[in-house]
Amino acid sequence: MSTSLQPLAPAGAEQAAAEVVAGLRLREDVPRDRPRTVGVMIASADGRASVRGRSGGLGHPADRALLRSLRAAVDAVVVGTRTLAAEKYANLLDPDQRADRVAAGRSALPQVVTISRTAATPVAAPLFAEPDATIRVYGEVDAPAPSRGATVHVHALAPLTLSAVLAHLRTAVGLEVVSCEGGPTLLRALVAEGLLDDLLLTLAPLLVAGTEPTALAGPELHPATRLALDALHRADDHVFCHYRVQR
Repeated sequence: MSTSLQPLAPAGAEQAAAEVVAGLRLREDVPRDRPRTVGVMIASADGRASVRGRSGGLGHPADRALLRSLRAAVDAVVVGTRTLAAEKYANLLDPDQRADRVAAGRSALPQVVTISRTAATPVAAPLFAEPDATIRVYGEVDAPAPSRGATVHVHALAPLTLSAVLAHLRTAVGLEVVSCEGGPTLLRALVAEGLLDDLLLTLAPLLVAGTEPTALAGPELHPATRLALDALHRADDHVFCHYRVQR
């Protein structure tokens, strides 16, 4: 292994967010029993995933463009109920991204998947009022499908595990690629169950400290999961890392 260091830039021509996502080749290497799963997170330089409870304080326009370009490319976005509420999910894609999906024979929006053992959901989140949104709630019990305009499906699974959720999305719903936008507890659970294939991690040039969660929150993983760096990009002082999970 080399002990020399390579400069991050200049390393080539600039790329738009959509080009970076296209380079991930998301429709390749899709498992048969579950969707290919891409985690997308942002963290400060000292590892905190939010500032005062929200990730927006860490962001950059390029980071937001990358997130929306990834949403445009996947079949579903997996997100925790607390993140749905805290980040006030709504308006997942721009009009041109919606039009491109429809022109390609796909739904205007990726489906949104959330997990709640009691099937309780943050119905107040603006997404639940969008008529072209499809939301799937996975829980342990059957419950009425809450909606303020969106199409909402409730699925009861026993036992309720992320492995079972992803298997249902692949075999029953037919989804090939999903992204996970957190929060940190949900992302850790994906890693712990061996379900994460890629990680897009944005490092923000901030030192936050405090008690906000890190990009993964929960007990230590045994063994630790090894990553392979596939690509690096930067926008101003933000650094964008694409890692592939090593099996």
